[in-house]
Amino acid sequence: MLLTSRRSRAALLAVASASLLVAAAPAPRPAGIGDPLFPHLGNPGYDVLSYDIGLTYRGSNTQPLDAVTTIEARATDWLSTVNLDFTHGEVKSVEVNGESAPFATAEEDLVVTPSAPVPPGGTLRITVRHTSDPTGEQDAGGWVRTDDGLAMANQADAAHRVFPCNDHPSDKAYFTFRVTVPKEYTAVANGLPTGQPRAVADRLTSTYRTSHPMATELAQVSIGRSAVVHRTGPHGLPLRDVVPKADREALEPWLRKTPGHVEWMEGKVGRYPYETYGILVAGAHTGFELETQTLSLFERHLFMNRSFPEWYIDSIMVHELAHHWFGNSVSPSAWSDLWLNEGHASWYEAVYAQEKAGRSLDARMHDAYEQSDAWRAAGGPPAAPKPPAPGQKISLFRPVVYDGSALVLYALRQEIGAEAFDRLQRTWVRAYRDGSASTADFTRLASSIAERDLSGFFRDWLYGAKTPPMPGHEDWRSTPVG
Repeated sequence: MLLTSRRSRAALLAVASASLLVAAAPAPRPAGIGDPLFPHLGNPGYDVLSYDIGLTYRGSNTQPLDAVTTIEARATDWLSTVNLDFTHGEVKSVEVNGESAPFATAEEDLVVTPSAPVPPGGTLRITVRHTSDPTGEQDAGGWVRTDDGLAMANQADAAHRVFPCNDHPSDKAYFTFRVTVPKEYTAVANGLPTGQPRAVADRLTSTYRTSHPMATELAQVSIGRSAVVHRTGPHGLPLRDVVPKADREALEPWLRKTPGHVEWMEGKVGRYPYETYGILVAGAHTGFELETQTLSLFERHLFMNRSFPEWYIDSIMVHELAHHWFGNSVSPSAWSDLWLNEGHASWYEAVYAQEKAGRSLDARMHDAYEQSDAWRAAGGPPAAPKPPAPGQKISLFRPVVYDGSALVLYALRQEIGAEAFDRLQRTWVRAYRDGSASTADFTRLASSIAERDLSGFFRDWLYGAKTPPMPGHEDWRSTPVG
């Protein structure tokens, strides 16, 4: 900076003081809310109310998308800086409450400095102009490149590879997506469209908005040469599926199963908790399916591989649907509560396979019991899982959080009886709907419904290195480790 001779001494002193303050300011550093498995994930000091995310796709899934993310939040503490989770994109500018704000990066955080500290209760409107890069390691999550475009797979900690956010399921918010694509493409996102796509020249902009708060890991945007198939589910629920145009007819036998799946789940736990549902079939090899909110992600391979029996595919579809009650509507307070998501989804997957295809639930749980000690040794007990392997964050999703956790629910039903167990399930999804809840919340509710203290039962089943005896099946044995 050049200083002219016309500046007053006072102005010079003010500039010098400001320079000293800048020099003395601490270097930006990543924050985090202290999640046991992802300590730098999420950020303290504010509560996000909504995201408005604009994305412009230019027809290539190997080129960065232009993006604008606007975050409305409320401060819960004094904030001189605001940390956002963001990586894998270029930040062009940041505004806070309409004013340009300096920013810096620290590991996978974007650190923003408002013009003045924000007090508790104060509002924040943060607008970040950035790119969103779909290239890089596909198994790291975020954007998934498909045969004809893109989809999202953000679980557990990859939403911030797509857009700046408070990337933890304990901070849910409403979402609006505005996606601009070449006119030969179709863009679909979570929630329902706000109207018809808007055409400008050779591009279409589609806007989608959620009616319920959503965790960042459940965000979904599909861009492709897609067909959108509409039908009606129970109680007039709008259903929409997004599939490759070339596979529309071949996939119909699977798509038409969804109304029955929804009706079956409603019979188990109550009314479907969202404004719409459907499946997104992507031409990509991910190795998983994912319960992105209102639009579950499935690999095309699952439906096209004729070696999979029909009952198996059916039950996997129910697994992802069940998550909309367990994991989506009721999100985990911390990632160590993951067993509540996957254990319940695996439970209803197994119950559906028994009721609809005669696949014995008892036999499946007996098999899980035999392997349970080995699963606990490899991955930790259900409610205290070991951290994922370095560079392999998806390794958090181990057998112990699937059938190993469904086994806990089986034991609980054996312990308190089927009637109390069913009442617990319905009460859980009703009491914590649209929020986040912890293992402690679940165990406390279970004790209340059973009308007795179950803390010892849950301590052994959720945190023990060894699998406890199965109530009603004391002859079951788990294979010794080693």
